[in-house]
Amino acid sequence: MSRVTLAIIAFFGTALVLYWQVQNKHSGDTDNRVKDQNTPDFIVEDLRSVEFNEQGLVNSRVTAKHMEHYDSTNQTYFTQPVYLVYPDQGKAQWQLSADQGKLNKETGKVVLENNVIIDAISAEEPIQTLSTSYLELDLNTMIMTSDRTIYVTGKDFNIQGQGLYADLNAQEVKLTSQVVGTYEAK
Repeated sequence: MSRVTLAIIAFFGTALVLYWQVQNKHSGDTDNRVKDQNTPDFIVEDLRSVEFNEQGLVNSRVTAKHMEHYDSTNQTYFTQPVYLVYPDQGKAQWQLSADQGKLNKETGKVVLENNVIIDAISAEEPIQTLSTSYLELDLNTMIMTSDRTIYVTGKDFNIQGQGLYADLNAQEVKLTSQVVGTYEAK
């Protein structure tokens, strides 16, 4: 055999081996993507969303810097979410913000974590701000709960307590234990 024939056989042999490796790696990547449930089904940057209730009224509005949704677990994760919640009266009364958030679409529960701030929309509300490190909100019942330390700021008062139960429809806010506060008469 001549050198040219050997070079051609070596060239095609190398090309065949390389082609086989690429195809083998490609099919392995496809298998990994199908098996990997840690990959979000979709991602949204600068999210703006509105959710309506059964009567067609606005139930909540959410904005977020980043959102990832996982169909397999029906979970949605947010970075820097801001929720406007609309209790039975139909007007936004509270704005909830946090560093991270999670929504379980099946249960309608929102979990907010790290630097959670709840601000009253109206300056006439007696409670202006609540802050904590962790909060759960049920969008179906409009009930907020937390087992962490809660700081409340209102007109002429500051309160601190452990645990929160708030029914936004009934306009009730309760700190569950270890409540201390200061009131400044004007």
